[in-house]
Amino acid sequence: MPVALLALAIAAFGIGTTEFVIMGLLPDVATDLGVSVPTAGLLISGYALGVVVGAPLLTALGSKVPRKTVLTGLMVLFIAGNLVSALAPGYGLLMTGRVVAALSHGAFFGVGSVVAASLVPPSRRASAIAIMFAGLTVANVLGVPAGTALGQQFGWRSTFWAVSVLGVIALIGVVALVPSRPVAEGHSLRSELAVFRRPQVWLALAMTALGFGGMFAAFSYIAPMMTEVAGFSSGAVAWLLVLFGGGLVVGNVIGGRSADRALMPSLYVSLAVLAVVLVVFVFTAHAQLPAAVTIAVFGVAGFAAVPPLQARVMAKAGDAPALASAANIAAFNLGNAGGSWLGGLAIAHGLGYTAPNWIGAVLAAAGLGAALLSGALDRRPAHRTEPEIPALH
Repeated sequence: MPVALLALAIAAFGIGTTEFVIMGLLPDVATDLGVSVPTAGLLISGYALGVVVGAPLLTALGSKVPRKTVLTGLMVLFIAGNLVSALAPGYGLLMTGRVVAALSHGAFFGVGSVVAASLVPPSRRASAIAIMFAGLTVANVLGVPAGTALGQQFGWRSTFWAVSVLGVIALIGVVALVPSRPVAEGHSLRSELAVFRRPQVWLALAMTALGFGGMFAAFSYIAPMMTEVAGFSSGAVAWLLVLFGGGLVVGNVIGGRSADRALMPSLYVSLAVLAVVLVVFVFTAHAQLPAAVTIAVFGVAGFAAVPPLQARVMAKAGDAPALASAANIAAFNLGNAGGSWLGGLAIAHGLGYTAPNWIGAVLAAAGLGAALLSGALDRRPAHRTEPEIPALH
């Protein structure tokens, strides 16, 4: 394993922690800043919007800059955003810090995926992407619970100070370990934008938005589902989330390895399994042990699709993958927001706390449909000569 992948994984750990840890700190933030919990909850939406906007924008702005330089600048932006959050005297400046940190999120994962894939032979690119994304999955298992506990014990600002330190460590790792390579000759923003004329790129983005939308339709409401339907205490939810996070780690490894062997079949299987697990979850959510087991399997199924989804959009973008890769990170976050909204809509209409599982299953099945259509297009003669593993620079 190239040691540079470790630097990318540490950065992913810090980014993943700062994205999700706010969920556990909302009551503390709301009390300290004198706002309601729903208002504090907009810090989550603001972050997601920052990712969606920042991913394509900052990647486009850096299209003629060496990728190591881009990654370095993005980590500086990430650190700055978290420092602003730690020092924020009020809600407005905290939201500003969250958005600034989020701007770096999508572009870092987008450009980082291209860099990770360029560090290994073509046959191991999905696994290299998975190693970087492992930082994000481990953040859910270790970073978020630890950050939540830290914030509850020493104040929510301490969590953002800790994440800032993580960002500095990651920045040092990127500067010291990621190789510096010049921008490929002929590479430009126009060449990056040109890939969006390809239907297969849009199908890859649709798979991501639908598949991850299915996952987050259910995951967004896992806490009330477990307390109100399964009968767990509120204190048990943290341990259930650790189970889910463990599933994410396992799914990430499985997804990376299977995608290196057979990219599209791994997508078909992971999206199909996700849809089935969500249907099963409708019924297992009514009893504690089956619900706990299903949560772990749900984590595996949900994240097994991530490395192949990222590898797919990069393959279909050919020799200009950076902007498409960043757009795929934006698609992940659009799926998060859309799935969560649809799940909440179902609950608001009185369909119960297990209704988001049905919504998630339908979205995952739609993602599978997009994958099957994309695979069928691959088999057409006009597409057989399309390069699946582009040269990355």
